[in-house]
Amino acid sequence: MPSFNLADLFESVVDVVPERLALVAGDKRLSYRELDKRANRLANHLQSRDIGAGDHVAIYSYNRAEWVEAMWACFKIAAVPININYRYVKDELLYIFDNADIKAVIVEAEFLELVHSIEFRLPLLRETIVIDDLTGSTHDYETLLNCQSEQRPRVKRGDDDIYMLYTGGTTGMPKGTLWHHKAIFYGALQGGNPAGEPIKAPEQLADIVITNSTPFASLCPAPMMHGGGMWYCMIYQLSGNSFVLYSERHFDAHTLLTLAAREQVANLIVVGDAMARPLADALAQRSYELGSLFVIGSGGAILSPAVKNQLKALLPNTLIMDSFGASETGSAGMVLDHDKAESEGPTFTLSDSVAILDEDTLEPIAAGSEQRGLMAKSGAIPFAYYKDEAKTAATFRTDAGGTRWVIPGDYARVLSDGRIELLGRGSMCINSGGEKIYPEEVEACLKAHPAVFDTGVVGVSDERYGAKVVAIVRLRDGHDANADELAAFCRSKLAAYKCPRTWLFCEEIPRTPVGKPDYRKLKALAEQ
Repeated sequence: MPSFNLADLFESVVDVVPERLALVAGDKRLSYRELDKRANRLANHLQSRDIGAGDHVAIYSYNRAEWVEAMWACFKIAAVPININYRYVKDELLYIFDNADIKAVIVEAEFLELVHSIEFRLPLLRETIVIDDLTGSTHDYETLLNCQSEQRPRVKRGDDDIYMLYTGGTTGMPKGTLWHHKAIFYGALQGGNPAGEPIKAPEQLADIVITNSTPFASLCPAPMMHGGGMWYCMIYQLSGNSFVLYSERHFDAHTLLTLAAREQVANLIVVGDAMARPLADALAQRSYELGSLFVIGSGGAILSPAVKNQLKALLPNTLIMDSFGASETGSAGMVLDHDKAESEGPTFTLSDSVAILDEDTLEPIAAGSEQRGLMAKSGAIPFAYYKDEAKTAATFRTDAGGTRWVIPGDYARVLSDGRIELLGRGSMCINSGGEKIYPEEVEACLKAHPAVFDTGVVGVSDERYGAKVVAIVRLRDGHDANADELAAFCRSKLAAYKCPRTWLFCEEIPRTPVGKPDYRKLKALAEQ
């Protein structure tokens, strides 16, 4: 019987559109049939090494076709692919390999020495597969694939197989968020039908794919080792469309736009202003053939109104869409204000399964109330954090009526029209003189100043107020705004208590690999 298992769903797509283009990665172009066969070969090798149901397989590489092959190969044998941040140093890498109980690793040759430096402390690790191994080793990825059958492995799979996403966020140590396959399919992967209603039965997926006579290409420059990269890849491949993987080592807006024009992509997915602002600047400098570009969407980080307005002016025929979610919630809400002259701030229309709850009672907060509450999602949600009962208990809570919610810690207010105003993650909230200040609000204000290219806002200890607001600012090239000018601009837009009291200017704002502000590094910089 067909199931909502991700491998079952993927194979049902392969079976109905085998020759359709599935993946573009650098100079590689793989049809669904080719991608399936390569994933089968890798899955069969892993099986031959006694890697199977429930085992954790690390994928440790840059964006490339092998990342996608390895992900599907793991699902095919009911194993669990584990996303590894390729920027980790030795201690961080040891932590995640140990915490995740890694039994096999698929690693790009560049990172092999780092794996060797920690493997003696990892008794569970028993298989290493090396991508681009030029030493003639028997662990070479292509050599191992060539020794295996391209037939699909025979494995018992089901809806409740495990998907795990490690999320470091912007604070704290990485933690593994545990989903069942069916839950992630509905909670984050748009239920197999990005253009309409989610499917209700797994056998409907093939009908949706066949009916789609005009498949489109989507491009996402985020790393595959980030939830957004993995999810968008699966969303578009599970709907029979093409996924274009940005495989350059560093983000470059002109390179990205050249790729988008070459592949005539319909969807371009970015991660907040860190990608969108250079993209807008590049569009202002040079023209590109982007007639097929229907949507620019942001996931994982919110676009500021200033950047959205800039993109709307440059691409008047393209929808600019902001979506909101987290590793713990999947898709939670979106905003599409293309028909308005000016984009609004971080306000979202919530999905039906999302509510803003009172922090203490878990009761929904009424629309139009000034009360702040916690964003929560029910229904298709994860079931736990891996090996962390305390965080699981704090984040997954059941209300008096028996509804189970995931509450990752984002504060919001419910507006009178039912939309929410997102305030920010509580762990980054700044309490100054008893007033709560959310960094995202101050950052959005500063980014509207024509001299500001990028900024991060944090709180540091202050004897008088308990904490004070510090802005770390990167100016645009050729602009020379000073602290007094920026402070005056802030005071014209925000209440005085929200305005930064200290200003630092730097050449680069520390960000995570996917473009979110790295608040740990920002705070350390401010405290210096």
